[in-house]
Amino acid sequence: MTLFRNVVFIAALAGLLSGLIMTAMQAYATVPLILKAETFENAGGGHDHGAVSPEAAEAGHSHDAATPAHEHDGEGWAPADGFERFAFTALANIVTGIGFALVLVAASELTGGIANWRRGIFWGFAGFAVFTLAPGLGLPPELPAMPAADLAARQAWWIGTVAATAAGLWLIAFRSSMVLSLIGVALMIAPHIIGAPQPDSHESPVPVDLHHQFVVAVTVTNLIFWVVLGAAVGVFRARFSGAAANWRDSFA
Repeated sequence: MTLFRNVVFIAALAGLLSGLIMTAMQAYATVPLILKAETFENAGGGHDHGAVSPEAAEAGHSHDAATPAHEHDGEGWAPADGFERFAFTALANIVTGIGFALVLVAASELTGGIANWRRGIFWGFAGFAVFTLAPGLGLPPELPAMPAADLAARQAWWIGTVAATAAGLWLIAFRSSMVLSLIGVALMIAPHIIGAPQPDSHESPVPVDLHHQFVVAVTVTNLIFWVVLGAAVGVFRARFSGAAANWRDSFA
């Protein structure tokens, strides 16, 4: 019970920290691009699409990795621009950060845990590769007013890519067999050979340069998010594990 409580507490602290940092980065890097793209969306009418990014979600308009998909319509509710939108974005990022931290802690504990911030950074890179980089190769982050393939097909491909990439990295990193490593590489490549679902047409009123800036911004912010998350898990785990050990020793 103590282990479970520590895992949840560590994940909550790491998720809170990384979520707040992600929110600050989004306010500077991605939100201005989304607002600019929304001018094209409003001018051209509504559209249906889902998000494909990170980690980390934008409230109201979510277009980062691992963000649940949504449909636009005239009757749908959205937070007002300004503080309300910022607050919902921060809340979404914190919840996302805690969820990813739980996954990171649970997976790392199977291999002995994240002992320090240096090891945490490596786990953060792995999380970035699994949840942002690999899916983003087939389904790059999208802006409002951009076309998208069928939602269910994109969700299925995203989930399959994440699972295959995670399994592949696990076989490569934690199994010494050459055969298993080759299987791991094959698993990581397979989703991209199959190919991500694509829309019938890629025509969009959004300028190519704007979309390119958005993809770069989302990728960089998610990379920093995962590095901070992994390092924070390592720091908090080392601190609380040491405190728990000292507490046990005092009663020995």
